[in-house]
Amino acid sequence: MTSSLPALQSVAPDIVCLADHERRAAEVLDANAWAYFSGGAADERCLQANRSAWDDLPLWPRVLRPLAQGHTRVQLLGREYAHPLLVAPMAFQRLAHADGELASAYAAAALGAGFTLSTQASLPLELPAQAVLGTAGRGPLWFQLYLQHDRGFTRELVQRVERAGYEALVLTVDAPVSGARDRERRAGFHLPAGISAVNLQGLAPGGAPGAAAPGAAAPGDGALCAGMLRHAPTWEDLAWLQAQTRLPVLLKGILHPQDALQAARLQAAGIIVSNHGGRTLDSAPATARALPRIVQALQAGPGNAAQLPVIVDGGIRRGTDVLKAMALGASAVMVGRPIVWGLANAGAAGVAHVLRLLRDELEIAMALTGCATLAEATPALLQD
Repeated sequence: MTSSLPALQSVAPDIVCLADHERRAAEVLDANAWAYFSGGAADERCLQANRSAWDDLPLWPRVLRPLAQGHTRVQLLGREYAHPLLVAPMAFQRLAHADGELASAYAAAALGAGFTLSTQASLPLELPAQAVLGTAGRGPLWFQLYLQHDRGFTRELVQRVERAGYEALVLTVDAPVSGARDRERRAGFHLPAGISAVNLQGLAPGGAPGAAAPGAAAPGDGALCAGMLRHAPTWEDLAWLQAQTRLPVLLKGILHPQDALQAARLQAAGIIVSNHGGRTLDSAPATARALPRIVQALQAGPGNAAQLPVIVDGGIRRGTDVLKAMALGASAVMVGRPIVWGLANAGAAGVAHVLRLLRDELEIAMALTGCATLAEATPALLQD
């Protein structure tokens, strides 16, 4: 695999929305990959709630408002971007397509969307960065990090990320262990030959966060999760990481307002309201419910807490969902599973199609609710 342009494919003409991409991807992906990408934790209540929570929010149209100078531009970490769409970090994308994360990065850059590479990417982290850093009009390029049990390895990994040109670290904080993923276990999920977390090569065994699954450890002496939590990250580890890097550090996996306030106190660069796509704690609140609580807590918080960027993911399937998130106080949104669906269906072209659909639908929703800019999307759009 090199950083050459991924092969051009076409999107089937009957795919006109993200639900169509999902339907087609379910046919394209094998049962092993589909279980991994589509499943959630336990009874998948959290997975389902992410979607229904956005559906339950009404948008109240406004008419005869001036729209001629409208745009979708947003400010994020001190820079202006064309729109608020970011690609969420997702592991092992070569399960969906041979070009994997490289195709997703190309598509995101071409569409002006942000891209976040997973620690558990199936390609070396340098390849997507080399491919897109010179692209005019691209969105932000971030790296998602799981803190590893070996601090020396983590430090070296962060140094690689910095050398490659990534612009921020996204520290996942909600997965000291994986959720009870029944669908994966029923499918006997496994990584095929040739696909692995290549950026973790050389890490000595010891229970890498984000990788351990319930039942994977041998019975111990009664310690919680058979002792796998002995390396679980804490707030002190956030301070350690901040001291190791010149990059801004955002925290991904915040749902509780008190955790958001603690992140602000410790000078995190941003918060990503996320429940890991419903893949960790089943019955956790939907992100659309957690988002306004976190925004309100930060607005009432100390110092510059109200200025902290708040990004949200989980269940975003329509441009109307994006507008609702912005009305609830989000600075931007991350899109996860639909990216994999597009990737499975048509490689880079499929990912670009997903992002284009969301951008077009967002602009339509803005026009029909009288919002010339996203700054005009306020909670008043959603009030009953």
